[in-house]
Amino acid sequence: MSKGVVLAVSASFLFGVLYFFTSLLEPLDGQQIFAWRILISLPFMTLLLALSGDWQWVPLIYKRLREKPALLPCVVLTSALVGVQLWIFMWAPLNGHGLDVSLGYFLLPLTMVITGRIVYGERLSHLQKIAAVLAAVGVGNELYRTGGFSWTTLVVCVGYPLYFVLRRRCGTDNLGGLWLDMMLMIPVALWFILGGHPIGETLAQRPALYWLVPVMGLVSAAAGYCYILASRLLPFSLFGLLSYAEPVLLVAVSLMLGDSLKPGQWMTYLPIWLAVVVLVLEGLRHLNRLRRSI
Repeated sequence: MSKGVVLAVSASFLFGVLYFFTSLLEPLDGQQIFAWRILISLPFMTLLLALSGDWQWVPLIYKRLREKPALLPCVVLTSALVGVQLWIFMWAPLNGHGLDVSLGYFLLPLTMVITGRIVYGERLSHLQKIAAVLAAVGVGNELYRTGGFSWTTLVVCVGYPLYFVLRRRCGTDNLGGLWLDMMLMIPVALWFILGGHPIGETLAQRPALYWLVPVMGLVSAAAGYCYILASRLLPFSLFGLLSYAEPVLLVAVSLMLGDSLKPGQWMTYLPIWLAVVVLVLEGLRHLNRLRRSI
């Protein structure tokens, strides 16, 4: 389980780096950044699968789809769900929705915990229950303050649990499944690129994109690799709770890029940040138990 914890935290750090990276890719817009992320990440992801021995999952999934064609709509749906998440992740910080998406990632662990409890019957530890209650206080304040959440917040906190549940139901909850999801996004990625500003003019205007875009692809592939591996190694609820590391970084990046917290939002974020502290304590307790068992 300790490997899963390290992978989950590593993924959160890399996603935070990727969130900031969007600000370096002008004049590309959110759609173009999403498209290049898919096209450049896929070769890196393929290489990672080959080097780690996880490429074996790809032919196994294709074989399963040939044997059970009824699973194809499920696979297309999972690709669409994660595609929307990848797009909104790159689009939001450039369009004034950085904090809204960050809030969605803060709520995501709570919705993952609820999903794990309802769908898989998973039990929470005492500290995990405290963290969930603190997060619920933040959620309650936001509901009281605004009467609801922005669409970008809801897409993140509802879409990801649905994505992970469907992946398990389809039998594609592995790195081969992520690779297939990305392959199915290629037509949309090409449409965004070819329908936007001419590539040659964009590169001439900003030559640094020649190396910035490949670096984005490498970071994206490494983050996705760590994230999916962690999702397989950890219980659904613990995986969700560890995801709190990512929105802390996303808020920091959003504030750096010019977003700001309104006075009433502090009572939304402070309880959720306290939940993060509780989860850190939970993680330290877990690591201490592991040391004693060795």
